[in-house]
Amino acid sequence: MKHLRFLLCLALAVTLLTACGPKEDGSASSSGGGSSVSSSGSGSDPEPAPAPASLTLAACLSDSFHPVLGTNRSNLTLAPLLYEPLFQLDETFQPVPVLCSQAASTDGLIWELTLREGITFSDGSPLTGSVAADALNTARQSARYTQRLRDVSSISGQGNVVTVTLVRANGNLPALLDIPIASSTGDRPVGTGPYVLSETDGALALAARSGWWQGKALPVQTIRLTAASRSEDLVSSFSAGDIGLVDVDLMGTNAPGYSGSYQTWDYATTELLYLGLNTQSGLCRAPEVRQAIARAIDRTSIVQVDFARHAVAAGLPVHPSSPLYNAAQAGTLGYSLQQSQAALEQLRLTGRSVTLVVNTENTAKVSAAQRIAAQLEAVGLTVHLSRLSYDSYVSALAAGSFDLYLGQVTLTGDFDLAPLLSSSGSLNYGRWQDALGDALLSAFQSAQGETRAKAAADLFAYLNQQAPIVPVCFKNGSVLTQWSRLSGLSPVRGNVFYQLENWKLS
Repeated sequence: MKHLRFLLCLALAVTLLTACGPKEDGSASSSGGGSSVSSSGSGSDPEPAPAPASLTLAACLSDSFHPVLGTNRSNLTLAPLLYEPLFQLDETFQPVPVLCSQAASTDGLIWELTLREGITFSDGSPLTGSVAADALNTARQSARYTQRLRDVSSISGQGNVVTVTLVRANGNLPALLDIPIASSTGDRPVGTGPYVLSETDGALALAARSGWWQGKALPVQTIRLTAASRSEDLVSSFSAGDIGLVDVDLMGTNAPGYSGSYQTWDYATTELLYLGLNTQSGLCRAPEVRQAIARAIDRTSIVQVDFARHAVAAGLPVHPSSPLYNAAQAGTLGYSLQQSQAALEQLRLTGRSVTLVVNTENTAKVSAAQRIAAQLEAVGLTVHLSRLSYDSYVSALAAGSFDLYLGQVTLTGDFDLAPLLSSSGSLNYGRWQDALGDALLSAFQSAQGETRAKAAADLFAYLNQQAPIVPVCFKNGSVLTQWSRLSGLSPVRGNVFYQLENWKLS
C-alpha cells in the first residue's frame, strides 16, 4: 500500500510540472522522467519493462548533408554526429585534438598537422593526409569557410601529415580547424564520426557505427530523422514534442517562437556586439571622449533585459570564457556613470549631440541601441538614434555617416581582431589608423603558447587607452530540448553534441 501511495504522489507531482522558460546557461538541470505505471488488484503483478529511450531529430531529407557545402541548418546541426574535425573548440575556445594528434609550427606560417593512426571512414577507407587536405581545400572554396581560411595559401597532404602554409603568421591556427572532414563533395559523403546515415524503405536515420575509433558509449543506437524542410515545420514539430532537440539563436533576426515544455542549454559563441566609434570626424576623434563613452555603457542591463540573458557581458573583445580574458583589464573602462559624467564635463562636452545608427532588422539590437542612447543621455550627451534598414545601415557605415554605431561581428575561434581594428581591416568602419595598434594586433595573432597571453594583455591594454570600439557582450547560442527527456548536455559553438557520451535519455 505504501508503494501504491508513493506512485500516486509521484504522478501528482509530475502533473504539476509546468513549462520551463529559457535558462541562463548550459548547466540547465534535467528531471529524469519515468514511465507511468497503472496498478489494479493486489498490486502483485510485475511492472512492465520501460520502453527503450529514443531520440528523434529534424532533417531536410532532400537537401545535402555535406558538412561544408550543405546549407540547411537542421542538416548542419547533425554534422558532428557523422563527421569529425581535426580539432574541436571546447567551452573555453581552446582547440582540443580530435582527428589530429599534434600540430607544430616554428614560425606560424607553415604548420604540420599529424593525423592519428588507424582512423577510418564509415565505409572502411582510411583517413590520410591527402584526404584531409582535400576536405580542407573544399572548405577554402566554400561560402561558409572562405573568410575563415583567407590567410591560407596552400594545403597539401602526404602520409598522415597535412601541411598548411599561410600568408600571415597565426600562432593559433588549430583554433580555425574545427571544420568537419568529409571524404568527398557529394551530398551524403561518409565521415569518421559515431553515426552513419542509414535508409530503410525511404526513411532516413542515424545508426551507431560499430567501428568508431573513439569507442565511447553512445546514449542511443538509432536516431530517427523526421522531415522539416521549413523553419515553420521545425517549430511546429518541436512544439508538438515530435523532435527532441533544436539548435537556435533566440536573439537572432526573425527568430521563430517556440512553445511547449522545454529546457534551454545556452553555449558561448564568438558573436560580439560592440559600439563602433568614428575616430576620424566628429565628437569621437579624441581617445578621452571614447573612454568616457565606454564608461557610460551598462553592459549588464543590456545582457539581462535586451538579450534576455542569452549573452555574456564583455569589457574586452575576447570572450570571458577564454583564458585570454583578464577581468581587471576588462574593468578598466567598466560602467561608471560618475566617471563618465566627470570626464565629459572636464572635456566641456555636456549637452553635445551625437548620432547613433542601428540596423532595424533585429529587435534585440534595436532595444540595446535604445538603452545605450538613454545611458549616454544620462551622462550628459544628446543622442539622435538613427534606425536604418540594413542596406541604409551598411551605406552609412561605409560613408562614415555616424558618430556611433551598434555593430555585430562573428569573430573566428582565434579571436583575430585585425579585420575589425587594423588600419586595412575590412570591418574597420570607425577608420582607426594606428601603427602601434597594427603592430600589437600582428604580435597577438602570431604569438604561440605562453607568449600568446602576454601579447593579448599588451593589445588589450592599448585598446583600453585608445577605445576604438566599445565591446558590449557576446551572444549565446541555445539548444532547446523537450522537458526531462535529455540531460548531461554540454554544447559548444559548432557542436551541440559535444561530449555526447555524457548524455542521458529518458
